Amino acid sequence: MSHFLLDPRRGAAKLRWLVFGLVVAAIAIASLFAAGEFGRSRAIAGTQSRAEDAGTLALAILRGELEKQRALPVILARDPDVRQALTGGSRHGLDLKLEAIAREARTAVIYLLGPDGIAIAASNWNEPTSFVGNDYSFRDYFRGAVASGGAEQFALGTVSQRPGLYITRRIEEAGQSLGVIVVKVEFDRVEADWRALGGQSYVVDQRGVVLLATVEDWRFRVEAPLDQATAAAIRDSLQFGAAPLTPLPLLQQGELVQGTTPLTGRYVRIRHPVPTTDWVLEVLLPVDAAITAGRSQSQALVALVLMPGAALAAFALRRRQHNLVRREADARAKAELEERVAERTAELAGANQRLVAEMATRTLAQERLSNLREELAKANRLATLGQVTAGVAHEVNQPLAALRTYAENARAFLKRSDTIEADGALARIVSLTDRIGAITEALRGFARRGKGPPVPVPVATVIEGALTLLEGPLRLAGVTPVVTAPAGPVLVSARPIELEQVLVNLLRNAIEAILEGGDGGEPALAITVTPRGDRVEIAITDRGPGLSADALAQLFTPFSTTKPKGLGLGLVISQDMITSFGGTLTATSRPGEGASFVINLERAAA
Repeated sequence: MSHFLLDPRRGAAKLRWLVFGLVVAAIAIASLFAAGEFGRSRAIAGTQSRAEDAGTLALAILRGELEKQRALPVILARDPDVRQALTGGSRHGLDLKLEAIAREARTAVIYLLGPDGIAIAASNWNEPTSFVGNDYSFRDYFRGAVASGGAEQFALGTVSQRPGLYITRRIEEAGQSLGVIVVKVEFDRVEADWRALGGQSYVVDQRGVVLLATVEDWRFRVEAPLDQATAAAIRDSLQFGAAPLTPLPLLQQGELVQGTTPLTGRYVRIRHPVPTTDWVLEVLLPVDAAITAGRSQSQALVALVLMPGAALAAFALRRRQHNLVRREADARAKAELEERVAERTAELAGANQRLVAEMATRTLAQERLSNLREELAKANRLATLGQVTAGVAHEVNQPLAALRTYAENARAFLKRSDTIEADGALARIVSLTDRIGAITEALRGFARRGKGPPVPVPVATVIEGALTLLEGPLRLAGVTPVVTAPAGPVLVSARPIELEQVLVNLLRNAIEAILEGGDGGEPALAITVTPRGDRVEIAITDRGPGLSADALAQLFTPFSTTKPKGLGLGLVISQDMITSFGGTLTATSRPGEGASFVINLERAAA
């Protein structure tokens, strides 16, 4: 306090510096807080975007498994061996056949129920948990198939005690039900593929019961507590055995989900309905680390901008104080001079007046000089600030984007301490950055299943899409397809995704045939589009080893294949798709000279 009284100028200077410090601190706190909130929002948005991508891939994996397995009961229901077993034929022979099909199709179990619901043949006939002889008439999937021709039910196996989806199809003859074929699908591989995507994924039914999950303990838990009547009905049906149906260890907190033991932390959750089912796929991605990193990065950027600004402001304040001191010194000198002049004699009055006028002029010039110095300092300060800001933005933006890309995609592998896989993931990220968008769109488009009636489809577009999807196999085989088509657009009546799927199947078969060896003629693979009146033919011809007469006769028969590990369903499904368009799929071949598959479709108007 004594310093303020003895030297008011020093006290005023300290006060100005105190006010300056408080203002800078307030601006810094407000800016850092705003930057932290901005970083948090960007981190959440980025995690949500990654969760959407992961959900799209997880949904494609699940749908692919479902669609593959749904085809089996439909085809088996038409199998003559199945019908013979129901009408007194060999049942053990069917056991062996179902065992082989289940092994090739990677299906958990396939079994045949008689009209009374008792299993008479099964792919696990020689296992301790064989289904043969067990009564499944109480199961909803059996009742549904008998009543409506087909049914699906997710349940816990009464014998195996393993959960899975039961897909059934009624077998009938002359309006009379002979029995029901059942395919049980287990999703261990699907859940393993989900784990590789990072985060946690799970599927719930319409009651909120968890059916599939990357966390084993979550299976048969519920998203929200069930009422007593619903819980009792589920337990009485034995659908989930003695599962306690306890709630998931997740708590919704605003836009985030808070996890408890053992998966603590906050997560971003996205939901995707699973088409053709009443299920919902949910994906959780941890967001705490991203929020921390986002806040730190944003606050660091703001700090880099604030520090030069604060330094410039402090420099300006110091210059201003220096100018004030100089002006005060000039004023004191002037006062002292006027005192001395006043004491002089009257004879020096005129000289004193001139001296006063000179001092006034000098003071005015000094003030103008000080003002010009202040303006120059201000302009220099703004220019320096612009350079610093531009430099900081340029140096920070690029590594910030790269840091987020590299760190987030490799985190799943590093959590498992799998450094080899993490290093491989980083290498693939660097080499495939320019193609990620195109590949994702191609996978999404190919994962969708066509719906609705046939529409006009440009043949050239479908061929181009199929060749794009098979670009890798064609390159590895050293094959360059020769496409021959009219110059103008040619449209056919079809569903584009399914037609593209058929072309991919036929082209892949042709590539495999070429690799087996043939006559070596040119071209090795040809695609020919030929309009014939109101029809269009699409021919795929290869120079492979061709097919024998017996193989050609059985080509479109289910489970008939010439491949060592083939299932014999690809051409059957392809023919069904083409038939649903109102077209035909035929094949011709001469051993040693290759084969030709011809798709004949109705021509559509442009």
